[in-house]
Amino acid sequence: MTREQLLATDELDAILHALPPELVQRVRGLDGLDGLLEIVMDLGRLPEARFTGREEILSQREVTAEDIAFVRVGRAVYGTMEIIRDVVEAGRSILLLGRPGVGKTTLLREVARVLADEMGKRVVIVDTSNEIAGDGDIPHPGIGRARRMQVAAPSLQHAVMIEAVENHMPEVVVIDEIGTEQEAGAARTIAERGVQLIATAHGNTLENLMLNPTLSDLVGGVQTVTLGDEEARRRGTQKSVLERKAPPTFQTLVEIQAYQRVALYQDVAQTVDAILLGNPVAPEIRSRDATGELSVSTSTPSRSASEAMERRSTPRIAANGANGGRETVKVYPFGLSWTRVEEAARGLGLPVAIVREPDEADVVITLKNYYRRKTPRLRNAESQGIPIYIARSNSSTQIASALASVIELRRGPEDKALEEARDGIEQVVGGQSDEIELTPQNAYVRKLQHELVERANLSSRSTGNEPFRRVQIYR
Repeated sequence: MTREQLLATDELDAILHALPPELVQRVRGLDGLDGLLEIVMDLGRLPEARFTGREEILSQREVTAEDIAFVRVGRAVYGTMEIIRDVVEAGRSILLLGRPGVGKTTLLREVARVLADEMGKRVVIVDTSNEIAGDGDIPHPGIGRARRMQVAAPSLQHAVMIEAVENHMPEVVVIDEIGTEQEAGAARTIAERGVQLIATAHGNTLENLMLNPTLSDLVGGVQTVTLGDEEARRRGTQKSVLERKAPPTFQTLVEIQAYQRVALYQDVAQTVDAILLGNPVAPEIRSRDATGELSVSTSTPSRSASEAMERRSTPRIAANGANGGRETVKVYPFGLSWTRVEEAARGLGLPVAIVREPDEADVVITLKNYYRRKTPRLRNAESQGIPIYIARSNSSTQIASALASVIELRRGPEDKALEEARDGIEQVVGGQSDEIELTPQNAYVRKLQHELVERANLSSRSTGNEPFRRVQIYR
């Protein structure tokens, strides 16, 4: 018998001992008790046992107040997180979606226990409705060593979320049902501090969430952007396009389709960008059978989200991050606003991907006071030789200044060749020279140089033989 089976047996015995005696024999006679999810005793209604896909009436006598006073106990279902264990243990922030009753809260409870007990992490649960750890003063043992913060009123959930991070130094925060704009904002604040988030949200699918103006920020948000004529021609789109507004709060999204069957989007940012571009997306489908065997497949690509977006916005949709061939820079912002980093990068024409760990980054950008304190993450980045850039403040201007230094460091031959072309154009326009001859470049770079000259309303031609062929600029 596995550990999960032993734990499930122990908890089932605890439930049976707490039930009114007349129901115990009826429950013991039911088939498939290892799949028992809950026993429901609502005042004035018939008691019932709920399993995955079925319900069983336990008595033809309605539940009385005395019955309810007799018992109050909850059961943790073990082994439910095995289907996404690899993602959880990788430290990724995960958003769980699914219809009511499909098992989101059960999965949250199990994830909290595994992270706290098996991985030894500091886990704080923000338990608004007391569904995860119960409403008693002592949390339900199903959450293991995880700490629980109760919420006095649903309207205060966002404040308790921030309090959890500021006062309790968690490595993981677990939240059931993010449903308001304030809660979505609090989740982003938590994620920007490098804390792993595991949460559920209102909505059944990623497409629903993208179309929800209140919660779309959880997956990066969507904004309408008006392009210049030149950029629209380069992208091959109309001038008004939809783009992802910011880095997603959650790195991975799980749609719980049924008990032990999920659709998994490993990279939310990449998926949202593909949807906005109008490309079909295909999540990873995972399911576990009765023996615990895991099977993984890929679903049929779907365009439903992009089509829904098109109905809301008539222009053709394009993805954020078109970079004209320039290599994307992976940035780890420590103590900085992700949104401002992306805005500053966009203004500089620098394609940036925000990463959640310094060892995944090409560069780290932080504030001077954080750098002076040399936190473990910054020390690790330095020891791995990852460049660290200092922004004087968290303003867009100062972040852009730090990013400009990154651009200068990473300038390749293509960038230098285009800079040379711009200098040549200025000399011809300013009358310092009638004709400028640039250094030899390959055909692709020469094409880019010719395009710059054309935009400046000047003339250009390529002369010489390969590999010494070069561009000449003239009026």
